[in-house]
Amino acid sequence: MPNNQTSWIIGKQILRSATSVAANYRAASRARSGKEFYSKLSIVIEETDETMFWLELIVEADIFPKEKTKDLYQELNKLLSIFMTARKNTKQSLNKK
Repeated sequence: MPNNQTSWIIGKQILRSATSVAANYRAASRARSGKEFYSKLSIVIEETDETMFWLELIVEADIFPKEKTKDLYQELNKLLSIFMTARKNTKQSLNKK
């Protein structure tokens, strides 16, 4: 990314939200109950979506070329799909109990 204040700020936001995905997924994997897992997974989904937002922003603002974010964005989209499916399945499992 360019070496300017806007890029630094957005870069830090991307770093924060992306590392939060990993940290909260780890917390979810250590959940003590299905309800806690569901809650933690909801945070993971929010942080994944936020990371995608920041990537979209740097492209839309012409800060970084779309071609260079394409693979990362696709990976985040796949992860988001996996996390959402896991949360949906967890909710169905909790409702059966």
